[in-house]
Amino acid sequence: MTTIPRTALWLLTAFALLPGVGSSQTTPEDFASMLSAAHRSAANVARDPYRHPAQTLAFFGVRPDSTVVEILPGSGGYYMEILAPYLQQKGLYISANRDESLPQYLPDHQKFLQRLKAEPALYGQVVVTEFRADRHAIAPAGSADFVISFRNLHNWMDQGELQESLRTFYTALKSGGVLGIVDHRGRTDQTQAEQMANGYVREDLAIQLIEQAGFRLDGRSEVNANPLDTKDHPEGVWTLPPTYRLKDKDREKYRAIGESDRFTLRFVKP
Repeated sequence: MTTIPRTALWLLTAFALLPGVGSSQTTPEDFASMLSAAHRSAANVARDPYRHPAQTLAFFGVRPDSTVVEILPGSGGYYMEILAPYLQQKGLYISANRDESLPQYLPDHQKFLQRLKAEPALYGQVVVTEFRADRHAIAPAGSADFVISFRNLHNWMDQGELQESLRTFYTALKSGGVLGIVDHRGRTDQTQAEQMANGYVREDLAIQLIEQAGFRLDGRSEVNANPLDTKDHPEGVWTLPPTYRLKDKDREKYRAIGESDRFTLRFVKP
């Protein structure tokens, strides 16, 4: 498993001492050149209308000189394709990826590492760290401007590792740093326990639990909302694209719905 090199540790500390990092506003247009870049995979580009990456990153406030830790970017590297080149000159992109405690995910991790190695011009400066609850430091304490996570909360809640994970994020962030969270928005007429197996998370509960970990809610966005998602699908959120767990059964019906309804939340470490 790749760990933080000593030179990257120095860089992280240096960035942590710079005043005003991540303090100015960004707009979706700031990411336009990254979204249209030739290096992005067709599969990832196809998801842009559902994931709204430019609007999401602008809402979080990511700047070219930011230190950004993405939690579990996945073998496809959807946000890595955008953020690593965007941060390459002035900032730093850190991928907090799987450790060896979950061997079923190691093939995806190796695929991710192979991609970094195959495209050094784009990803040669990416730092890879280990993540699993509070077992590892995802970045030096107080060094990150942003910790961002996409559709992971439901897993940590189901595994009983949410508070430990949040503690790790809190430690990595500098004072005033941002925790950006996107996840499948659950129903308010059901308890969390009733919909856990379907992959959905009640937004009010997510806010409550994250604030209990010491964060302060700083903003909410509806950029990733999808009112067509009825949240009562036979295979939960995985019925919808891009998973299509039912394969060809009612595929056009679920294609018309699109990806899940998602909340987008910005928290600050005081």
